[in-house]
Amino acid sequence: MFGIAGSGDTSGFGGLRLPAYAPAPAERPYGGWFDEVVDETAAALDEGVARGESGAVTFDAAVPQVTVDRGEMTWYVARDHLPTLARTLRDDPALRFEFCSGVSGVDYGEGIPQQLHSVVQLLSMTYRRRLRLEVCLELDDPHCPSLVPIYPTADWHERETWDMFGIVYDGHPSLTRILMPDDWNGHPQLKSYPLGGIPVEYKGAEIPPPDQRRAYT
Repeated sequence: MFGIAGSGDTSGFGGLRLPAYAPAPAERPYGGWFDEVVDETAAALDEGVARGESGAVTFDAAVPQVTVDRGEMTWYVARDHLPTLARTLRDDPALRFEFCSGVSGVDYGEGIPQQLHSVVQLLSMTYRRRLRLEVCLELDDPHCPSLVPIYPTADWHERETWDMFGIVYDGHPSLTRILMPDDWNGHPQLKSYPLGGIPVEYKGAEIPPPDQRRAYT
């Protein structure tokens, strides 16, 4: 399919093992409205610290890295501070990221530090801006705070991400399977999960995993 020859792999998966791509941290000025959002968020968080609010945190502590790549801004967020940051982004009049349009996962594969990522897409309908929040996790500690109390639309997105990637969203009201059967074993979109085959019941046959299929020439 993708020019593979001599391996017996007719799926093309053998030629798609690429190194993980991680954009470098961005430097100020970020350009466009990006600087304004960072400054407004930092100011709003500092006000919470000054008032002594529970869970208050500075921007630098909550967001260790800011990345701008392909015209999009991503904040890498310390997981313990994700709820405080998300609530600030939603409620502050200068920010107004009212809508969480999606929560998804990424597995960058073995050998990558904090290879499991939880990705949150936020939308400001007031200012027509989009912002990505990304929390980096270890496979042996895949816990992330749930955003359902702040963004109710995150409910089924977090369920799907747990179902596919095994990220445990602490505080979710009902973290159950949404795509796979309730008794399914494992999380199919992890890189360590086998590709598997599909039983063809009406012929009593089974299609082997793509990397084990023979090339018919």
